[in-house]
Amino acid sequence: MTISTSYLHVPYAQKDAAKALGAKWDAAKKQWFVPVGTDLSRFSQWLPCPSSPARPQTTLASPAKHPPLSKEEAITLPQGNQFTPYAGDTAPWC
Repeated sequence: MTISTSYLHVPYAQKDAAKALGAKWDAAKKQWFVPVGTDLSRFSQWLPCPSSPARPQTTLASPAKHPPLSKEEAITLPQGNQFTPYAGDTAPWC
């Protein structure tokens, strides 16, 4: 039986809470994890979603393979700063 390390999705704003519960920082992977033998139920809000499939790797096509977009096909971005930070308690990818 192989016991693996459980990595967490901890937003920066919640890192102190995860650390207080016993999560450790993996500097090489730059990700929080639960040490082996620790109860995972305390970290349920940061565990990866069990129902979400692994994300496929994508590769970008070479720009030379695609002609430039026409003005009608191009995406127009809004003017100014339209960034809205996520402030929820649950992971947005669940």
